[in-house]
Amino acid sequence: MVKPTRVTNDIRRLRFEHGEMTQAELAERSGVTRQTVMANEQGRYSPSLEMAFQIARVFRVPLDEVFHYPADEGEAT
Repeated sequence: MVKPTRVTNDIRRLRFEHGEMTQAELAERSGVTRQTVMANEQGRYSPSLEMAFQIARVFRVPLDEVFHYPADEGEAT
């Protein structure tokens, strides 16, 4: 069984804020498959650093507006 990633994202929200972009449109514009976009969006897969930057670039937002990694307990944010 694959353990879900701790990386969360706002891909779905950003897609809808950008003209209700489909997963297929985002995939084409970021150079990946629709299945990869879907797996990222659902938190089943963490993107490579390069892919994360490509997705953020499509939305024209900083990387940390798309992807989030939770701080550990007691860790300063």
